[in-house]
Amino acid sequence: MQYVTVLFWSLILVTMLNYVVSAVINVDFVLSNGLIMGVVMAVAIILIDALLPKMPKNAHH
Repeated sequence: MQYVTVLFWSLILVTMLNYVVSAVINVDFVLSNGLIMGVVMAVAIILIDALLPKMPKNAHH
C-alpha cells in the first residue's frame, strides 16, 4: 500500500510542478512529461527507502 501512496503523491506533485514551471517559462504543458517524471520520482523514492538502513522502532537518541 505504501508503494501506491508514493506513486499517487509523486504523480500529483510532479505533474503540478510541471504545470507551474511550464506556465512560468511560457511553454506548452504536456501531461505525459509530468506523468513520466512522476513515475521516475516514485521509483527513486522507493529505491532510496530500500537502500537506507532501518532504525529499530524502540531506539532512542
